[in-house]
Amino acid sequence: MNNEQPIIVGLDIGTTKIAVIAGRKNEFGKLEILGFGKANSNGVKHGQVLNIDETIKAIRTALDNCFASNPNLDIKEVYVGIAGHHIKSLQTRGDIVRQSTDEEISQREIEQLIGDQYKTYIPAGDQIIDVIPQEFTVDNFQNIPNPIGYGGVKIGANFHIITGDKNAIRNINRSVEKSGLFTKDLVLQPLASSSAVMCQEDLEAGVAIVDIGGGTTDLAVFYEGILKHTAVIPFAGENITNDIKTGLGVLKTQAEQMKVQFGSALANEAKANAYITIPGLRGMPAKEISVKNLANIIQARMSEIMDFVTYHLKQVGLDNKALNGGVVLTGGGSQLRHLIQLTEYVTGLPARIGFPNEHLAAGHIEELAKPTYSTCIGLILKGYDDYEQNRKQFEREYRRVEVPENLKKNEEPVEVPEVFEEEEENEMQTSGRQRRGLSNFWGKFKDGIIDLFKEEEDKHL
Repeated sequence: MNNEQPIIVGLDIGTTKIAVIAGRKNEFGKLEILGFGKANSNGVKHGQVLNIDETIKAIRTALDNCFASNPNLDIKEVYVGIAGHHIKSLQTRGDIVRQSTDEEISQREIEQLIGDQYKTYIPAGDQIIDVIPQEFTVDNFQNIPNPIGYGGVKIGANFHIITGDKNAIRNINRSVEKSGLFTKDLVLQPLASSSAVMCQEDLEAGVAIVDIGGGTTDLAVFYEGILKHTAVIPFAGENITNDIKTGLGVLKTQAEQMKVQFGSALANEAKANAYITIPGLRGMPAKEISVKNLANIIQARMSEIMDFVTYHLKQVGLDNKALNGGVVLTGGGSQLRHLIQLTEYVTGLPARIGFPNEHLAAGHIEELAKPTYSTCIGLILKGYDDYEQNRKQFEREYRRVEVPENLKKNEEPVEVPEVFEEEEENEMQTSGRQRRGLSNFWGKFKDGIIDLFKEEEDKHL
């Protein structure tokens, strides 16, 4: 175990379940799962927290189960997934003219460019959750994935901005805080799921990640190595269960059980002469339910969900054969029989199931390799992505600092110039946090410099 790496915790607040997973990367870059807990979710509908008290109870139960799996864990900060039909996305463009054109483009300028996008006009009652840069431009050069180190007068980028309802975001934050935790970052669930089931080849080939959860179906479309589109479709597994309950006149628990055990997304594949016997209520006669009828109900709702996916792909002009990686199905709903065939039939693209196991170290809990936990494992990977970016940024800036000449010559130390102060207007805040902990980074950096000078002073005394 690589003890230098931090332990990062993902919290997936879903419509049917709440999951907490704690993980740490080993020396091979794979996730070792250190703790895992889950609980049934009662306060969430269609991906939105409606009953805060019920949600807090479920989060605490999931946390207790996680601590039971590893009593040595100390969980304070979590990366939390967000979904719901209130999530919207828009495309924007941003440019800045550089002040010091003699130097190479730095991370600070990229952060400024991103920070400017947080001032984008959005409807009242909404809040920006994330700003994701797509391709950059430097002067006349286009489609640059990372402009750091380039030289030029003007840098710009296309951005994918994700927004959500303020009240929905507040409810999530409140539930997490009242459970005794701190939200390190809110991450859009389709992006978290994508990072768990997608590899570099998928990113280049172009894929549509479809995460079929309990309350929502989340979509993320990648093409030519960049995120092109995100969407949250307000239909998923719970809608199928309710359709079965209404259509066949059974209890919700019976409908869920039938869906999981006997359900199929293609009616043609179901046996015409197969029946399921449901015990009658309070002495009433037992019910005989046709497996074919069950499949017809499931296929109708699943086809509707896949029609939405096709509609969103058309919106960004990627509904034809452009996505060579096809459709990657994940989430609990992706485990339905014959769903791959239905997806290929409706979308006209090849499809496969996405499992999060390629990022997991050997010897993990078998259950975690299921598509159900893609979002939660993706949240941990997102946390590591932030951590590694901060570390690289720190090292890059630290290497640029030189000890002043008078210190080298054993002279009196000079006052440290305040070049590392981060101006307040450049601090980018979303839901009370700062993107990628930039101010924390500068604070640590300044402390490091001051300590360096103190050491030099001690030597001279």
